[in-house]
Amino acid sequence: MANPPAVAALVGIGSQFIDDNEKPVAGPGVFIQNSKTLVGNNTAGIAVPIFTVVGSVQILAIWGQVTTTLGANNTAAYWRLNDASAQSSITLSTGTALSAAAAGSIIVKKDLASAALTLLSNSQERVSEPTTLETSYFSPFVVVAKAAVTTNIEFLYSTTDTPTVGAITFWCQYLPIGAGSRLLTV
Repeated sequence: MANPPAVAALVGIGSQFIDDNEKPVAGPGVFIQNSKTLVGNNTAGIAVPIFTVVGSVQILAIWGQVTTTLGANNTAAYWRLNDASAQSSITLSTGTALSAAAAGSIIVKKDLASAALTLLSNSQERVSEPTTLETSYFSPFVVVAKAAVTTNIEFLYSTTDTPTVGAITFWCQYLPIGAGSRLLTV
């Protein structure tokens, strides 16, 4: 039996997402991270800017990992989009209690904006999965920056600590939609 013929190299054809350097986005998209120390002092609705949106991007996943245990009274935590004149909730604005979440705990957006963010506390083992079979764990969404105005993805929380403590590293996986679209750290 003769050897089968060699297979020609594959060449990409069609549209391709590109990053800010005009390079094709390969694999699962672009990843960006930003670490923030929480410093609220007995205040409600503290906004912590994490990422600036340039143009339009599809957020494939957004999550945070607690890197320093949070204060005893960290409540009403959620994500929103803010252009300084209008705000849109990314997760439920009444939020989730993150009080005393230990280093290593994870927060994620896994449902629609009408649902609270999910705390995966490392106080015991955890299993968390999507609510529907054969879907992505994270809930993707598109954000569009307001023209000529800084538009940020923010983490909001309330605390009665004086002051609070803790730190979170935030991660985002995204695809740019259009030339020059991207996320930047704040």
